[in-house]
Amino acid sequence: MNPSNENELTQAVLERLSGASDPRFAQVMTSLINHLHAFIREVDLKPDEWMNGIQFLTAVGQACDDKRQEFILLSDTLGASMMVVMLDQARAMAKDRARLNATEATEATHATVQGPYYWEGAPELPLGANIAEGVVGEPTFYSGRIFDTAGQPLKGALLDIWSGDGEGNYDMQIAGAGMAARARIRTDDQGRYWFWSIRPSYYPVPVDGPVGRMLDGMGRHPNRPGHIHMVVSATGHVPVTTHLFVANSPYLDSDAVFGVRPSLIVEYESHPAGQAPDGRVMDSTYWSAHYDFHLEPQAA
Repeated sequence: MNPSNENELTQAVLERLSGASDPRFAQVMTSLINHLHAFIREVDLKPDEWMNGIQFLTAVGQACDDKRQEFILLSDTLGASMMVVMLDQARAMAKDRARLNATEATEATHATVQGPYYWEGAPELPLGANIAEGVVGEPTFYSGRIFDTAGQPLKGALLDIWSGDGEGNYDMQIAGAGMAARARIRTDDQGRYWFWSIRPSYYPVPVDGPVGRMLDGMGRHPNRPGHIHMVVSATGHVPVTTHLFVANSPYLDSDAVFGVRPSLIVEYESHPAGQAPDGRVMDSTYWSAHYDFHLEPQAA
């Protein structure tokens, strides 16, 4: 079929999917083509605008390397990453509610975006370790427990933790730097965890690339509120990628990547110098933050 108008063109492209062997791939591509063509018609896209779009996506790809993922940043700042996270967790929660009586089950910890600074292979450190030795920032004692949604503590659950420093800089952004403010820590036999790090600061997402120029064109700020990242997992349970956000941090109401969820906002309590909850003697003021996580059992 040789299309003679824009409507016939859309149909012709869709018909080329008839040989697709994967039904899900065909479903996704059918929807993508329909929405893409509808978008082009809706905004009456001009040839120079089309070329600008091609050049923008090319620049996004060229900005990616082994430590920077500009496409994830693009997805994050357009809210696409958070939409995928919300839909995925909603599916898992629906299965868990069907398995447990709603009056007995605790909702799983809310997920949020992973962000572009995850670095696989962080060292596994013992409970109570300072994962931010030598990192700029105010010392903070983190503690809590990990449970399943039925309220049972999870022994040996794993927290994969990372954050920027007290000035908002991640190790990946510092030339020649190794891993810093990153670690993996396992819970004890009562599901408890505790460790030291720093109180994270708000910071801007990278603005020296095409996504930064896009945000500027939109009239948007690039900032994220202060937060620490964690991937929480346990055998037989659905892992959750999440943050703990610093209460009263700037930009809590306008996170550049739309990742803030009210249940993840945590009060950081200030303490004078002296003995910390784990017995460590602090010679300066410090902070503490407490949070309990809940994981859904994996479907049988």
